[in-house]
Amino acid sequence: MKPSEMNVKIKIIAIFIFLLSYQIHAQKMHAVAYESQSEIKIYVVAYESQCDLKVYKVDYQSQAKGNEGLWYFTEYSSQADKKIFVVDYESQADLKIYFVEYKSQAGWRNKQYIHLLY
Repeated sequence: MKPSEMNVKIKIIAIFIFLLSYQIHAQKMHAVAYESQSEIKIYVVAYESQCDLKVYKVDYQSQAKGNEGLWYFTEYSSQADKKIFVVDYESQADLKIYFVEYKSQAGWRNKQYIHLLY
């Protein structure tokens, strides 16, 4: 392999890693008033065993890293990675969540829906 071909491959790999790391930080949420404004419909369940994702609300935007249920709620929809709408019935939801008390409890219970937050 020629050095120029190697440099091109290294640049492509670097760009791929950058884009992948950028998408992993999709945990800034904004709750919208209307279903039509949302990207994801969520339902908040009463028991942890019923959820797809256990969510912990963090205090600072910098804490909302990774796709592991650490959510920061933004003031404006333009600041958010995802716009969510809370539905009244479980059957209407794309994702069922449960709010946990401690950061260490956050995470996926059903990884089938992990793609919704990328």
